[in-house]
Amino acid sequence: MLIIPAIDIKEGAVVRLFQGKFSDQKVYSKDPAKTAKHWVAQGAQFLHIVDLDGASSGTPVNIGIAKEIAKNVSIPVEFGGGVRNTETIRDLLDSGVSRVVLGTRAACDSNFLKNSFAEFKNKVIVSIDAKDGKVSTQGWQEDSNALDALDFALALKEIGFQEFIYTDISKDGTLQGPSIKQVKALAKQTGLKIIASGGVSSLDDIRKLKTLEKEGVSGVIIGKALYEGKFTLKEAVKLS
Repeated sequence: MLIIPAIDIKEGAVVRLFQGKFSDQKVYSKDPAKTAKHWVAQGAQFLHIVDLDGASSGTPVNIGIAKEIAKNVSIPVEFGGGVRNTETIRDLLDSGVSRVVLGTRAACDSNFLKNSFAEFKNKVIVSIDAKDGKVSTQGWQEDSNALDALDFALALKEIGFQEFIYTDISKDGTLQGPSIKQVKALAKQTGLKIIASGGVSSLDDIRKLKTLEKEGVSGVIIGKALYEGKFTLKEAVKLS
């Protein structure tokens, strides 16, 4: 199971939000590139970068920082937040980003989603960000009430995707533990690999997710718990 540190960027700084609320944030570093190198030194094998400004505005704002990180670390990097056209996907991949995360437009435009998969295959991955089982978009600021998270995941499977990111927004940044039941149910109902995100607070949470590896949990994205020192990345990697 892959342990993936998250680097969420807002106004050029590394921050963490509470339950996706832009009004409730904490700054951890003014140097995202330095943060990325720190996680690599601690044993990271993959990095998850989110442009929070881009996610809310619809156009990547911190894309230059992501490109800088991708060029200066020795491990794969994925980037998401405001990526809503094919040209941006190509630009990111050409700049050294290993995988592009799609969210809002993927949930709202099935043709874009199908075309993106047809062209880029496993170079793109969809993040299903949900509240109460319903997909949220626009940097988690809008609820797509008509779109059920499970239905969306099954649509991804039909297109040909084999893996997706799942975030329970109510858990994100809370340090209250991940949504084990929801992740397990989605894995069983879809047969797809899932990268779990949101709520991890302890090494025990990682152990619990690890038990679901055979059922499809392929990775876990960890943010606040690492930044708050609940455990070290080295400790988490040892469990993987």
